[in-house]
Amino acid sequence: MDRYWLITWTCYGTWLPGDRRGFVSHVRDESGALVIHNVPGTPYDADMPALRAYARSQMTGPPVMLVQRDADALIEQYEETARIRRWQLQAASVMVNHTHLVVGVPDDPDPQSILELMKSWATRAVKKLRPLPANGTFWTAKGSKRKLPDQRSVRDAVIYVVRKQPKPLAVWYAPQWQAALDEYDKARRAEPR
Repeated sequence: MDRYWLITWTCYGTWLPGDRRGFVSHVRDESGALVIHNVPGTPYDADMPALRAYARSQMTGPPVMLVQRDADALIEQYEETARIRRWQLQAASVMVNHTHLVVGVPDDPDPQSILELMKSWATRAVKKLRPLPANGTFWTAKGSKRKLPDQRSVRDAVIYVVRKQPKPLAVWYAPQWQAALDEYDKARRAEPR
């Protein structure tokens, strides 16, 4: 594969811009220009109550939460979509309010097209289990696309997706990552408590 991406999107209304947990979205800097803080390993924005209140006021329906059967269907769909596209799914996780994918792609396609395609097929998978919400979507409008420039960053992203997510409903990873995950687990067990 020529390029690897960490793709993330959230469920509608569950992780709004301005959230105190942190968020990746456009904000205005000191000069008033729109910026986005989404470089891995660098600080991101957090806890902007006015922005969060504005985002909540714009919602057209209640927040969407995923359940176990949704998560299982999403993982299956991610695998199928990657296989059909001849991409390499490296890892995926689904939580109640968001999902992460690490995917390798040939050439250098626009990452927005990768995100949109995965979200589109994810929608189809969940619609087989329950109706589309009244607001017309399960997902937020955008998502995060982080380029993984080398194998170390791909490894770190796989560990992040597979081991560092809070209470995942479903997790999947390519078998070649087992040794790296075992090494990570061993290092965590050796850490002082």
